[in-house]
Amino acid sequence: MTAQQSPPQPNTNPSRTVPASRPVGRGLLWAAGAFLLGSLLVYNSVDTSADPKLESHPAVAASPSTKAATRAAPGLEMPRSVPKRLTIPVIAVDAPFTELTIGPTGQLNPPPAGDRNLVGWYKDGVTPGERGAAIIAGHVDTKTGAAVFLQLESLKPGSTINIRREDGTVATFKVDSVETFNKARFPSDRVYADTPDAQLRIITCGGAYDRTVKDYVDNVVVFAHLASFKRA
Repeated sequence: MTAQQSPPQPNTNPSRTVPASRPVGRGLLWAAGAFLLGSLLVYNSVDTSADPKLESHPAVAASPSTKAATRAAPGLEMPRSVPKRLTIPVIAVDAPFTELTIGPTGQLNPPPAGDRNLVGWYKDGVTPGERGAAIIAGHVDTKTGAAVFLQLESLKPGSTINIRREDGTVATFKVDSVETFNKARFPSDRVYADTPDAQLRIITCGGAYDRTVKDYVDNVVVFAHLASFKRA
């Protein structure tokens, strides 16, 4: 199961619309893409039959008081380039990316559940290494067993995350914090806040599994910042 909760709503399956975007790699576009990703994936755990439409979420300026406050060197950012492979050595993650797109009815298509070693990235959002917060999501498990982010919550501050990009570079991120949020109280403004430097959010399910709704009750979110980059 992947997935973070959208902002608390009295209706668990509200009517949703796709947000307008601004130029790729900045402010509203990455924030909208990030929100769209979470809005759908929360419904796509063991039971993937639900397919809600999406709602927009405005960009919010990052607060220096958050645990994921800017820690990268001033001006450290990369040009746009599609991510190709994610490696997290300490938890033995080595997985290719798939692009997540918006479907014909306004929903964001989740990563295929049939491939347990696959991570998703919203293709119209910020690419990892660009200024802003790039959003990545993946399953913690599927109907067939454990998946790519099974051990995501065991990451510690300082853990290294490497992303190989299409332009032949490798962006290295350092974990700032790993936090668990109840989906009913998911802090969207914080997770999707615009940032003045290159940051990363990796999101999956966590906590107890609710068999009634066929979903996990929590989300695990990794907050990380771009620490360095190099040619592959």
